[in-house]
Amino acid sequence: MKHFYELSSMAERIVDAAESLLQQHGYNGFSYDNIAQAVGIKKPSVHHHFATKSDLVVVTVQRYTHRFREQLLHIEGRHADAIDRLHSYAGLFQATYAANRRICVCGMLGAEIQGLPDDVAAEVARFFSINLEWLADGFKICTAAKQIRACATADALAQNYLCALEGAMVVGRGTSSIQGPQVVGTTFMATIAL
Repeated sequence: MKHFYELSSMAERIVDAAESLLQQHGYNGFSYDNIAQAVGIKKPSVHHHFATKSDLVVVTVQRYTHRFREQLLHIEGRHADAIDRLHSYAGLFQATYAANRRICVCGMLGAEIQGLPDDVAAEVARFFSINLEWLADGFKICTAAKQIRACATADALAQNYLCALEGAMVVGRGTSSIQGPQVVGTTFMATIAL
C-alpha cells in the first residue's frame, strides 16, 4: 500500500478528489467512477494507483491526519498560551466548514465506522486519538493555570470539545446554518472560563 508522502502527481489528484467526495458524501457515497470523473481519467487508471477503495481512503485519511497535525504544530508555534491554542483549534474546523459546509473527513467517516474496512477504521481512530491527546494536554495546562474551571477531567473536556466542533459541522449542514464550529467553540470555552 502507498503512503501519502510517496504519491505521484496523478495519485495526489486522486486523493484530492477522494478527500472532497468523502467530506461531501462519506465512504459509501462515492465510487471510482466519481473519482475518475472528478480527475478526468478513466476508471482503470484510478485502480492503477489504488487497487481498492480501502487503499485509497486509508491514504486519504493518513494525509488528512498528517496535515491536521501540522496545523496543530502551527497553532503551538503561534500561541504560547494553552487557552489561546484551544480557541484556535476551533478555527481548523471552521476553515473546513467554510468551504461549502464541508465536514471533517474523519467526522464523516466516524459516522460510518461500523461499515468501514478495518484499515480505514484504524486510521480514523488514530486521527481522533491524536486530537483528543492534544486537546487533553491543553485542558490540563489551562486547569493547572486556573484559566478554566475544573468542572471535568481534561480527557472529558477534550472529548466534549471535539464532539461539539464535529457536531457543529453536522448540525450546521443539516440546518443550513451559517454559524459554524468557531461560534460553538467560543461558546464552549466561555462556559468553562474563569
